[in-house]
Amino acid sequence: MSTPTRQRIVEAGAELLRVKGYTGTGVKEIVAAAEAPFGSLYHHFPGGKEQLGEAVIRWSGAMYGQLGPLIFDAAPDVVTGVRMFFAGAAEHLEETGWTDACPIATVALEVASTSEPMRLATAEVFTSWIDGLAPRFAAAGLDDERARELAMAMICGLEGAFVLARAWRSQEPLHVAGEVVARALEEALGAAVA
Repeated sequence: MSTPTRQRIVEAGAELLRVKGYTGTGVKEIVAAAEAPFGSLYHHFPGGKEQLGEAVIRWSGAMYGQLGPLIFDAAPDVVTGVRMFFAGAAEHLEETGWTDACPIATVALEVASTSEPMRLATAEVFTSWIDGLAPRFAAAGLDDERARELAMAMICGLEGAFVLARAWRSQEPLHVAGEVVARALEEALGAAVA
């Protein structure tokens, strides 16, 4: 069964925005990559590139949001899960020639000051990731407030490390950020038990 046109456009847009960013990707390029008629873009996204961008951000955010459960469910504990998450991100980034970092952060940096709908879409995704992590940290023994703080620190550390890793072409920033977050989580869990 073939993928519906709208979904092909979203997936093609996600791939192109991930590599080239929002401003570096044209709608004609997206439609061509989706193998869709040009008119179908405005049929499915009457608001044009901005509306498509919102759909791409939300879809990509949901896809990337599935990584957390996969990694944390396989880990023996949340601290190890944090280390595994950052290590996997570092390996993947290098394997892809430093191009496959977080598409949400890439777009957020580009549009946060110029497109309110796109800013809101990126904010929604980041919030969903934090909201997905915080209960895991709370279940490990932290109070809800501290769990949310550390979930936010993890996302901040990951996104910042992606930027530096891509600039340096090095896994080191992801390993350092991952270890800092893992130690902070470990210390918080130790303090919660004491």
